[in-house]
Amino acid sequence: MKLVSWNVNGLRACLGKGFLDFCAAADADVICLQETKMRPEQAEFDLPGYTRFWNSADKAGYSGTAVFTRREPLSVTYDFGVDEHRHEGRVITAEYEEFYLVCCYTPNSKDQLARLPYRMIWEDDIRAYLKELDGKKPVVYCGDLNVAHEEIDIKNPKSNRMNPGFSDEERAKMTELLASGFVDTFRALHPDRTGAYSWWSYRFNARKNNAGWRIDYFIVSERLRERIKSADILSDVMGSDHCPVALELDM
Repeated sequence: MKLVSWNVNGLRACLGKGFLDFCAAADADVICLQETKMRPEQAEFDLPGYTRFWNSADKAGYSGTAVFTRREPLSVTYDFGVDEHRHEGRVITAEYEEFYLVCCYTPNSKDQLARLPYRMIWEDDIRAYLKELDGKKPVVYCGDLNVAHEEIDIKNPKSNRMNPGFSDEERAKMTELLASGFVDTFRALHPDRTGAYSWWSYRFNARKNNAGWRIDYFIVSERLRERIKSADILSDVMGSDHCPVALELDM
């Protein structure tokens, strides 16, 4: 089973930059999107074979997630937890026969870490939610998780320490998640690969110079580790300031 996750930074814009060509070439069973910045009625496009599920933010043109799937899920739910987590369209959970798929766009901590206190609450709550699901069947958790976990996951770790997405607190929450029974699929297969990034600033020719961050993930329950066939970062795919990440599972 092949899954793809991509922060498209505005799906309507990405549609004009080769999104449908990418989908055709990727030939994925499931495509998870983050930062769609739209409601489903705001764009018409042909994507034959896929059922589409959308979670749009209350605020227009902000955040949002989507799951396009060839396999019909047993059930689909939107958001999770307390009311505070339920207004920005950040989570879609699709239940399949063998696993839960959780597509997530994690809140950014913002400049001067202004939203870090909320981010810490979010991290504890999403971890509890994932563990609850994991108690029923294995979990595939993917999306823009807005943190570069280790120094190997960012081009300039020293100068970026305590910036949003590379604060000690955010990194510690990722460590805590992985320690609670989950696996970073890319690092499971490529523990020492450097220069592997999924997001680049639009400033300072960052992408051209590969001055990036790895903040987009496929994380799975520990008991799926042996089913990981491949985990890739598709850095040659343009159309957003993020590139897609892909996971192939033996399902």
